[in-house]
Amino acid sequence: MSIIDTSHKRKSIILTSIIMSLMFFCIFFFGLRYLDPPTEYGIAINFGTSDVGMGNIQPKEALKASTPEVTETTEEVIPQEETAVEETVTEKVEEVIENTEDVATQNNEEAIAIKKQEEAKLAKQKAIAEKKRIAKAKADAIKKKQQEEAEKRKKLDALMGGFNNGTGTATGGEGDDNTPGDKGKITGDINAKGYTGNGGGNGTGNYNLGSRKPLNRPKPQYLCEEEGLVIVRIEVNNTGKVIRATAGVKGSTNTANCLLSQAKKAALQTKWQADPKAPIKQIGTIKYRFSLSQ
Repeated sequence: MSIIDTSHKRKSIILTSIIMSLMFFCIFFFGLRYLDPPTEYGIAINFGTSDVGMGNIQPKEALKASTPEVTETTEEVIPQEETAVEETVTEKVEEVIENTEDVATQNNEEAIAIKKQEEAKLAKQKAIAEKKRIAKAKADAIKKKQQEEAEKRKKLDALMGGFNNGTGTATGGEGDDNTPGDKGKITGDINAKGYTGNGGGNGTGNYNLGSRKPLNRPKPQYLCEEEGLVIVRIEVNNTGKVIRATAGVKGSTNTANCLLSQAKKAALQTKWQADPKAPIKQIGTIKYRFSLSQ
């Protein structure tokens, strides 16, 4: 072929083909990859049937008026009789104009007053209707919540043989105050130690350390009536051990000490995948979301 008639051109084509092949290979096999963010979870709560408890034993069982135009009249020198007639006619015309203005003004004021009364009446009706709607919505929400609670207690009582109605045979109690009972929520976890929130938690947080995954996920204890997001900055060595944890870094929405201490404690107990190729101190984060309602 005439375009590759020399050895230099042939070498150039071969070298260009090799470089392009390597570039496509690197793009397809070593390009950036998108990883879906892990799902955030809630916090587990102790199983219980009352809001208070004591002990360490868990039981099993207007119109604008128009202004008349004023016309200038040029006085002419006329005989005395004609002047007297003109003055009389002018006075009558002025009286008619004044009477017309009074009637128009009166009609305008009455129209404005009627319109204001109608607007006030309509606004009052709207306010009453809105109050009724809000009251009905609140009543429906309370009724729905009561029905859900009654249904939960009914199902729990059927499963546990009257435990929820206080007719069971189990003794003891669990809680952190001095009132007898099994403190917790009926939607809680029987092995959990927290007493706040609504229960139902099934995880502890969002873990991020590059491509390394956590081997365990310790759950922070929920010991206070606070809620929000706590972000913990962690430093992990290449064996997977967390060597340092700082709770409440930028992005946290609640820095209450009762949340920060438990989040830091759980982060330090987390074990990560070992990676000999990882740096001696790899930086990552763990996000714990504390919520009083599920």
